[in-house]
Amino acid sequence: MATVTYDKASRLYPGSEKPAVDQLDIEIEDGEFLVLVGPSGCGKSTSLRMLAGLEDVNSGAIRIGDRDVTHLPPKDRDIAMVFQNYALYPHMSVAQNMGFALKIAGVPKDEIRKKVEDAAKILDLTEYLERKPKALSGGQRQRVAMGRAIVREPQVFLMDEPLSNLDAKLRVQTRTQIASLQRRLGITTVYVTHDQVEAMTMGDRVAVLKDGLLQQVASPREMYDRPKNLFVAGFIGSPAMNLVEVPIIDGGVKFGNSVVPVAREAIAEAAKKGDKSVTVGVRPEHFDVVNGEGAQALSKDEPAGLAVTVNVVEELGADAFVYGTAVVGGEPKDLVVRVGGREAPEKGTEIHVVPRSSEIHVFSSTTGERLTD
Repeated sequence: MATVTYDKASRLYPGSEKPAVDQLDIEIEDGEFLVLVGPSGCGKSTSLRMLAGLEDVNSGAIRIGDRDVTHLPPKDRDIAMVFQNYALYPHMSVAQNMGFALKIAGVPKDEIRKKVEDAAKILDLTEYLERKPKALSGGQRQRVAMGRAIVREPQVFLMDEPLSNLDAKLRVQTRTQIASLQRRLGITTVYVTHDQVEAMTMGDRVAVLKDGLLQQVASPREMYDRPKNLFVAGFIGSPAMNLVEVPIIDGGVKFGNSVVPVAREAIAEAAKKGDKSVTVGVRPEHFDVVNGEGAQALSKDEPAGLAVTVNVVEELGADAFVYGTAVVGGEPKDLVVRVGGREAPEKGTEIHVVPRSSEIHVFSSTTGERLTD
C-alpha cells in the first residue's frame, strides 16, 4: 500500500488560458478512501487522470509513496483503474477479463487462476466466471471491472464515476459493496463522482473542487458541519443548505421579523470587510416552525420569524420537506424546511420559521468565506 501526494499539481490544456486543475495540494493517507467531487468541468476527472498518467502534469508533482511518478508512464505507476463504462472485452469470459492484465504481464497460468478465483470469491462472482459480459447485469459487469483491478494487487485504486451507468437502487447497493470492499482490502483509493451523496456515504475524506481549484478537504461529517465557503455549503447536503443574505443589526442578524444571535467574532470579521450584511446558511433540519410562538418578534404587528409560502410538500413518512418561497430583501427566495411527517403544512398556506442560532453558518457576503468557528 502507499500514500498519494498531489504537490501543487497543475494541468493546462494547449490553447487554454485557465488551468483545468490549478495547484492541487492533497495528501492521501495509506489505505484511505478519498473522494473527489464537484460539478461538471471542475477538474476532478482530470486530477484522477493526472495520477493515472493519462494526462500531463504541467507544473508541480505527484508522488505515490516515496516515488515521484509525475512523468512516469501509466504502466510503471502500480495503479489499477476502474472506468465508468466497464471496458470489458465482449469475446472473453469473466475469468479471462479479470486475468487479462496478468496474462499480458507474463504471470503463470496457475497463479492467474488462483488470483481470479480469490477475487471472484470476494466479489461473489464465482458462478459467473465462464459467462461472457453480455450475459451479466450492469452491477455484475461493474464487479468484474473491480475484479480485474483487484487481481493486479496495485498500490492504488483509481475509480472514475464507476456507478454512473447503474440504476438508482443498484447504485446504492453497489456503492456500499465498493466501500466495504475497499476497507477489507485496505488499498489506497481515489474515487471520482459528481454525486455528493455518493461522496458523503463512501469517502473517509471528501475533496470538493470548483473550476480547477480545491475548495475544501475534510471528513464527510466535518464537511457537512463546517463548510469552508459558500460554494461548499451550497454543494454538500441533500436538500442543499438554505443560503440567505440578511442585514447585521444589534444583537445578531435580522431574519424576517426576528433577531438571530450571531457570534461577536463573526460580526466583527464582517465589519472588517466592510459588510453591512452576511449570508446565513441553514440546513433544512435546523429551522424551527414558530408560527407566532417561541420566538421574539421585532415588530408586534407581525408574527415572529420569516414568512414562507408553502409551494410543495415532499412527504417521506417520518419526515417531510417543505419547499416554499420567502421574500428576503424585497426579492423572492426559495427555502426548504424539514418538519415532522405528521406536522406537514398544507400546500398554499404560510408558515413562519426561525433558524436555531447554535446551528447556523455565517459567511461573508463579499468573499463567501466562513466567518463562524
